[in-house]
Amino acid sequence: MVEPEGFEPKQNETGAARRETFGGYNFTGETDRVNGEYHYKNGYTQKIYSDAHYVPVDENTAPPRYYTPPEKPVKEPKPPKRSKKRSGLIFKVLAACLVCAGLGGAAGSAVMGARLGGRVDSLEARLEELQQAASAPAVSSSAPTMLPSAMAAAGGGITAGQIYEQACRQVVGISTEVTYTNIFGMTSSSAVSGSGFILSENGYILTNSHVIESAYESRRNVKVMLHDGSQYEAEIVGVENDGSDVAVLKIDASGLDPVTLGDSDNLQVGDDIYVVGNPLGELEFSMTTGHVSALDRLITTDSNAEPINMFQIDAAVNHGNSGGPVYNDRGELVGVVTAKYSDTGVEGLGFAIPANEACSIASDLITQGYVSGKASMGVRIDERYNSMYSQYYGMPMGAYVYSVEPDSAAEEAGILAGDVITRVGDEPVSSYSELRSAIRQYSAGDTAQIDLYRSGASLTLNVVFDEELPDSTGRGLG
Repeated sequence: MVEPEGFEPKQNETGAARRETFGGYNFTGETDRVNGEYHYKNGYTQKIYSDAHYVPVDENTAPPRYYTPPEKPVKEPKPPKRSKKRSGLIFKVLAACLVCAGLGGAAGSAVMGARLGGRVDSLEARLEELQQAASAPAVSSSAPTMLPSAMAAAGGGITAGQIYEQACRQVVGISTEVTYTNIFGMTSSSAVSGSGFILSENGYILTNSHVIESAYESRRNVKVMLHDGSQYEAEIVGVENDGSDVAVLKIDASGLDPVTLGDSDNLQVGDDIYVVGNPLGELEFSMTTGHVSALDRLITTDSNAEPINMFQIDAAVNHGNSGGPVYNDRGELVGVVTAKYSDTGVEGLGFAIPANEACSIASDLITQGYVSGKASMGVRIDERYNSMYSQYYGMPMGAYVYSVEPDSAAEEAGILAGDVITRVGDEPVSSYSELRSAIRQYSAGDTAQIDLYRSGASLTLNVVFDEELPDSTGRGLG
């Protein structure tokens, strides 16, 4: 692609290209990504979100210090003191009572006799009523006791305590080992931790892919800890980073308690939710509560240029919560905790992947090793194309096609190198990421109408999408 005349990225002291802006757009080939953070773009402004995953543990192995008030000894109550004046008064009252009792004894005998006769008659009548009631058929007024799972199946909510008791059987802690170079240039390693939850009784576990990313790339071990303290070496079954943040692990165990999948499509703003995980990698099996704050938030990760659809929650989440479950008020899984707002002083802004999407991806990873049915067009996009190029060459904003893969859906549809794709179906396209987002709305075999610009003219073509296979490479959109 020809560079516009006079356009050269400026160099800083280290030789790295410095970001230049014009009209709110970036001109370098860099993307707006920061390592270890998530970005949410709103117009020309950018707010940064950090993943709620693991936190490196330093070399200090001393346990964290938390203040616990000392227990105070229980004091035995002392008997009340009696004064001499009070003792004398009590003696006089007792003496007077004895005199009165002697004088009223005769009259009292007659009165008590009459009262006892009336009480006997009343008791005989009550006994007759009880005998008649005993001969009638018994009617039970007590409702059967429902277990939490039965209550959830019946559509009724369960208590927060019951949800936590259930979560302790389903949530797991995940730890890996990451190698890094310290400030002295020495290679060292430390533990990182996150959360996950049990998908099946035979040991499949779902978590975020960024929780085990370092172990996956360096082929290091992953350990899983259950609530009872038992630990297992885990196998990484599959990882999905393309438009999602889901990974599946497998441990050699049986008889586990898997989560019950709820319908995340039915979530509404204001619904009660419960989050259980391992914040800070130290406070294992902590529970926080809140509500669904918003739906359909698009969050972009540093390792994934495509936005991930998540819903927003106000339950407290911190580093170490990533990969943990979000439950509804029936104890059903409705989401996977993934991100939080990164600025200090801001609370109650967490994000979770909907459970329907996460579990569908996990099912494909378990059964096929990759996510099946994803739409593929078969084009390579030049990400340098931006507003400056558009203005310089007098072409519209869109996704600039660098090349077309042979025997692909794009070639069959007649798309050529040099075309600028401006719309896919009903979705306008002004960049590579928007094209990826638009294509992700389709499945393999679907047909979409593609609007594009070619040599000064606008064209409309129909594309029948192929299936994206795991061996696809590069920026080929499949």
